[in-house]
Amino acid sequence: MTYQCELKDQPAQPTLVIRTRTPVQDLPQLMGETYGTIAQYLRELDECPAGPPFAVYHNMDMQDLDIEIGFPVARELQGQGTIQSSELPAGDVATCLYTGPYQDIGQPYEALSQWITDRGREPTGVSYEFYLNDPQETPPEQLQTQIVFPLK
Repeated sequence: MTYQCELKDQPAQPTLVIRTRTPVQDLPQLMGETYGTIAQYLRELDECPAGPPFAVYHNMDMQDLDIEIGFPVARELQGQGTIQSSELPAGDVATCLYTGPYQDIGQPYEALSQWITDRGREPTGVSYEFYLNDPQETPPEQLQTQIVFPLK
């Protein structure tokens, strides 16, 4: 399968996130709960997400993922409890849009990694996934995920 990869200059983006660790099999439930917690906090602040929900993967240890789960927001907001104010950093990123079930996302990750290498660039080691539609309302084969690798 061919994936459309591209290089972008990403502006900094304020976010609200919860950083945690989890095995991959617990990720769907954890994400649902975490997005719900942050969405409730945004309602309390009378704020809305400024884009789709995302996850930041700080490692790829499937038994102990170090992950941030959150939403972009329009301006810097104060965190509360486990909810932290954070930021998606500015800089060059490589992106790839993947359409399909989450469990098959490895292939576009490999394609994006190769695309980056072919251009003589190097990823920072952190990856982002932006979830462009709702898995509770979208068939798995139509789920869209924007994969983003910040570059050194």
